[in-house]
Amino acid sequence: MADEGDVLKNLDPAAGSNGSDTAPVAGIISQYVKDLSVENPNAPQSYRWTDKPQMDVQFNIGAKPASDDVTEVELKITVTSKMEAGTAYIVELAYCGLIGMRNMPEAQQHMFMYAEAPRILFPFARRVISDAIRDAGFAPLMLDPIDFNGLYVQRMQQQGGQGAATPAAQAPAGGEG
Repeated sequence: MADEGDVLKNLDPAAGSNGSDTAPVAGIISQYVKDLSVENPNAPQSYRWTDKPQMDVQFNIGAKPASDDVTEVELKITVTSKMEAGTAYIVELAYCGLIGMRNMPEAQQHMFMYAEAPRILFPFARRVISDAIRDAGFAPLMLDPIDFNGLYVQRMQQQGGQGAATPAAQAPAGGEG
């Protein structure tokens, strides 16, 4: 695996042959499943249930430093399917990305960590969840796209624009944030 500094240099077109290393740069270094839990508590009875499930999807975004120029952004998604007779399944996923950032103002770093990085990571997390639900014996669930930039702006407006001092942004799915 490439060194994180090499990856950041490769992302930075200004850090080429002229030696300039002052241009802002940000990008995904790697992404991975950190934790995945699939519960099928009422199998095999749940496969005979015919009523329409009540779906609850929640997500949270967190970020923590991994090194000087690298931050781990974690997208946590929990999907619960309940029917009249009980819970059909619960899927909990912590999908992470290592984000490299250099020469960016703090406000831009915050926005990248809590809006842009989750937007990039979400399609991959959505596939993991869909596959896990299918592998549990249920019809795959295709989560709708999420407007992370819109949620970020909404959250910052609610907090009076002081988001850079906030340790973690959290927003439940469905606009309940």
